[in-house]
Amino acid sequence: MKYLGDILVERGLVTREALDAAMIEQQRSGRRLGRILVDAGAVTEAQLVQSLAQQIGLPFVDLNDYPVDGSAVASVPASLARRHGCLPIGYEEGRLVVAMADPANVVAVDDIRSLTGREVRPVVVTRPDVTAAINRFHRADSDLDQLTTTMGGNENGSEDLTALKEVVEDAPIVKFVNLLITQAINDRASDIHLEPGEHQLRVRFRIDGVLHEIMRSPRAIQAGVISRLKIMAEMDIAERRVPQDGRLSVSVAGKKIDLRVASLPTVWGEKIVMRVLDNSTAMLTLADLGFAERNYERFAESFTKPYGMILVTGPTGSGKSTTLYATLNIVSTPDKNVITVEDPVEYRLPGINQVQVNHKAGLDFARALRSILRSDPDIVLIGEIRDHETAQIAIEAALTGHLVLATLHTNDAPSAVNRLVEMGIEPFLVASALDCVLAQRLARRLCPKCKEPYTTTREALAAARFTWPEGTPLPVLHRPVGCSACSKTGYKGRLALHEVMTVNEQVERLTVERAAADSIGRAAAAGGMTSLRDDGFAKVLAGHTSLEEILRVVV
Repeated sequence: MKYLGDILVERGLVTREALDAAMIEQQRSGRRLGRILVDAGAVTEAQLVQSLAQQIGLPFVDLNDYPVDGSAVASVPASLARRHGCLPIGYEEGRLVVAMADPANVVAVDDIRSLTGREVRPVVVTRPDVTAAINRFHRADSDLDQLTTTMGGNENGSEDLTALKEVVEDAPIVKFVNLLITQAINDRASDIHLEPGEHQLRVRFRIDGVLHEIMRSPRAIQAGVISRLKIMAEMDIAERRVPQDGRLSVSVAGKKIDLRVASLPTVWGEKIVMRVLDNSTAMLTLADLGFAERNYERFAESFTKPYGMILVTGPTGSGKSTTLYATLNIVSTPDKNVITVEDPVEYRLPGINQVQVNHKAGLDFARALRSILRSDPDIVLIGEIRDHETAQIAIEAALTGHLVLATLHTNDAPSAVNRLVEMGIEPFLVASALDCVLAQRLARRLCPKCKEPYTTTREALAAARFTWPEGTPLPVLHRPVGCSACSKTGYKGRLALHEVMTVNEQVERLTVERAAADSIGRAAAAGGMTSLRDDGFAKVLAGHTSLEEILRVVV
């Protein structure tokens, strides 16, 4: 058997000098050579495990690329897989292929052989990879039979309140809800939908902006699961006739995650939607959001000014709040008083005064905003401009020396001007106060592991209304394929498309003249504005997303 250090040197992963230094440290501390090299940053965990696999003559497998066989996974229960840190992933010549972080674990091999009746062929994987794969493939489904028994098979979901309070504290219900939330967070879901039906409870996750069905559970568990969530979110479980809102916090992998919970009565029972609020999202910088260099420069010119109004527009779920929080992270300094008014406050930010709208108490956006302006703010963030009164106060604040950041629902940047005028704001006030409008959309990012290059055709570009210069070679674009790393979707993560309209003299003049959005858009384009479609096409050419995805999110 070859010495591990020699293998690392032969593969060009470490120099002989680095290896000698690690061996001296090994003699001094008694620690394993591989761990010393990983801790020193000389090799990665995957490179070390790959070299160890070569040393013992076993193949190394990257579980992100390997086509895992679901029937093989199901042949071993989750409890055994977690106990031994191994996962069956396929079959080869009648033998069961098992991914193992420790292939020398003969007890694990014997247990799997006895359970399945098959010979085991170990393959080597990194421990984080096998743990992630176990979490991915062994979901909450295994608890359903136990839950159905616990709920007594009651199909009408009409348990009395006393019995319901008892059953929601039962271990299976608690475990099911915890597994569901953990799985959603591991899958990078932004929303969890629990939708009651006549015979089943459907569970769907919104991942990268698209809903995916995760499971269908027996209707017998519906009342217990929904009531458990309502109790966790401090909602009234006795009230099932009107919508309710709540909030809960969980800890996953040592990280605190907040969830905003909303219930909606339907004909088959209460539908629950949970928005996953990961605070790390609020700490993103603008550089993380995929701004093109020119768009970032134009936007930065506005938010670095001491006063004026900046609007971020787009449909629900287009990342407006994330962009505003990233902007606040830049402009919020110890010498600035930053106050926000939001409905609801999604992310708690340090050093910023955040006000929660409370309609029941009579604290709406307009009333909160009037109070904020008496609190000596330098920067004001308004969660959403919805009515004339809020818009009027925001405009006046921008004109009296405050930097005002706000969101508005419009399809593009030029339409924001008309929307404010339609709300009853005088056009000359809009022209004077408004400094910049940022319209944005979120497009799915192509999976870097499986995206496939191809040469497009002029017909495809023409159908997408993109022009390509005659006589120049057609561009090489990328399209989704699908692999285990992206759950066979071809996409992993999202990126933002931006349209930054700065209000120049021409746009001001057209605003005062009550010009149409088309005219304002042409003037803004002449002033250097890049449209959402063009910014999206630039990201397609860069290989970040696909042409079809841009057509899906941009009209």
